[in-house]
Amino acid sequence: MLEKQKIKVIKKGQAVTSPVKPVSESKTKRESAREMVSNVSSWVQDFQSRKRDETKMAFEQLFATRTQPNES
Repeated sequence: MLEKQKIKVIKKGQAVTSPVKPVSESKTKRESAREMVSNVSSWVQDFQSRKRDETKMAFEQLFATRTQPNES
């Protein structure tokens, strides 16, 4: 046979409630959203700066002053 399950009875005066702070939760959500936006923005800036540097070096190599054989 199955054993009887225990049931805990909580009387009205003994109920424990945790204080709810929705304002702090919304602030933490805002802060986490700002942090994510900041991270993505920094990634985009890093990518753009790398691309600019690579493009600049490519143009410098392409248009570098080269001496022509007949000019020397």
